[in-house]
Amino acid sequence: MFARRRDTTEPSRLTRRAEKRLIDQARGGCEDSARRLVESHQDRLFAFVWRVVRHHHEAEEICQEAFLRAFGSLDSFSAEFRFSTWLFTIAYRLCLNQLRRRKSLTGEMDFGVLVSSEPDASERLAESEEARRLKDEIWGAVDRLSVPQRAAVLLFYREGLSCEAIAATLGVPVATAKSHLHRARARLRDSLAGMVEDHSQIQSLREAAS
Repeated sequence: MFARRRDTTEPSRLTRRAEKRLIDQARGGCEDSARRLVESHQDRLFAFVWRVVRHHHEAEEICQEAFLRAFGSLDSFSAEFRFSTWLFTIAYRLCLNQLRRRKSLTGEMDFGVLVSSEPDASERLAESEEARRLKDEIWGAVDRLSVPQRAAVLLFYREGLSCEAIAATLGVPVATAKSHLHRARARLRDSLAGMVEDHSQIQSLREAAS
C-alpha cells in the first residue's frame, strides 16, 4: 500500500469535501479512492515520521503500518476530524512505540542526532550554500528537541495544524501541546541566536520540510 513517489512534486492537498468523498468510496471498497488517499498523504507523513525517528527503514515501516491501521479501521473514522490528523495520530503513536523499543535495546534514548548517515529524501538541495547552511542549522536545532516538542513544531509549522489539532494528534491536553510549542520555540530561539533575526523565521521549516 505504501510506496513513496519517485517524483518530487507534492500533490495538492485534498479539500475536506474531496477527502470525505474518497473516504466514503474507500469504505465501500474502492481501491482507486484508497490509493488516492495514500498518494495525497504519503510524502508528508514520511517527512514527519522520518524527522521523529531519524531512521529511513523504520520510517517506511511505520508509514506502512499507519496506513494499514487507518484503512483497517476506516469504518470507525469520524468525519469530525481530518483524515490527515487521524493518520498522523496513528503514526505518532507508532513512532513512540518504536523509540521505546529502541530504548529498551540500547538502554538509552538518543534525541540529539545531529548527523545522519542516511540521505534525507524529504529535503531538496538549497539554491545557495548560505541557505543550505541555515537549513542545516535549523534542522540541527529541531533534532535536539524532545520528541513531543519536535513533533509539535513539525505539525504546527509544516502541517499548519492548530494547537487543538496538535493536542489531538499527540494525545495530550491542549495546554500541554501549547507548552510543547512554547518550550520548543524558546529552545530554537536560543539555539539559533545570531543566525535568524527573530523566531518568526522558524517558519522556514515549512519550506525546508516540504
